[in-house]
Amino acid sequence: MTATPSLVDPPATIAAKRPAGVCVITLVHGRRAHLDNLLMGLEHSTLLPLGVWVIHMNEPAAGLHSDRFPIHEIVVEGTGGLPLARARNAVLGLAAPGPWVFIDVDCIPSEHMLEYYHAALTAYPHDLHLGAVRYLPEGANAPGWTEASLQAQSVAHPLSVYRGEPGDELEHSLFWSLNFACTREVFERVGGFDEGYTGYGAEDTDFAFRAQDRKVPLRVAEALAFHQYHPTYSPPLNHFEDIISNALRFHQRWKVWPMEGWLRSFAERGFVNWEGDTLEVLRAPRHDEVEACFNTARQGF
Repeated sequence: MTATPSLVDPPATIAAKRPAGVCVITLVHGRRAHLDNLLMGLEHSTLLPLGVWVIHMNEPAAGLHSDRFPIHEIVVEGTGGLPLARARNAVLGLAAPGPWVFIDVDCIPSEHMLEYYHAALTAYPHDLHLGAVRYLPEGANAPGWTEASLQAQSVAHPLSVYRGEPGDELEHSLFWSLNFACTREVFERVGGFDEGYTGYGAEDTDFAFRAQDRKVPLRVAEALAFHQYHPTYSPPLNHFEDIISNALRFHQRWKVWPMEGWLRSFAERGFVNWEGDTLEVLRAPRHDEVEACFNTARQGF
């Protein structure tokens, strides 16, 4: 028979018997409409977060509020691009009581996302958990959206075929930081994100490789989020400098190249010499060459 709290139980005992929850972490720079949709999704969650920590990168706090959960705003400043790794590592200084769910500001959580993460973290508290992401076309996040409309309009990323079933172990190279969860203890064991990476690319793959190096499994979670559209470039020449510098840092540590598809595209276009252990910039792309890579399919990946 399960014991229930009584009026004579001390407050600490009552708190210990309450169901545990999760804390949500998101990073933001601009994208206010996307952030509002993320918070709206959380307000419809079957398991409300213990709190939401919004970490603003190179921008002031926004005075956010929800009637359903507390919102805490943190400001992290950086130079030379967005301080993504430093912003994620800022969670180590936060008084976030439960396991952490990291969700990209471009994502709208499904109603059951936190519930599924809570179950996964309860079953495997010593592992990393990777949720699912479906991608929305332009306009699908307009006011009036519902989870049913998001589901109907979204598509899976091509790499999702490698995910397997909930609870299965995944190859660490498939880790993306759009939608994942772990406990503070796991985050600390991995060592957080390497702040030597700047801007866009490879910092999350490096995080996953260090998890693998420290024997932290990566598991499939059923926790679904919908990625809101924003313009993309294929290949992402708009992030050329960041991708090159981060690829070199990654290769120095792991002796393999990340982002191989992008580096191959850069080489084919004559921007880099990429062969074996050599990655050398031949010339930077011109503005018109960057714009020529705009993704007209508008799928968001």
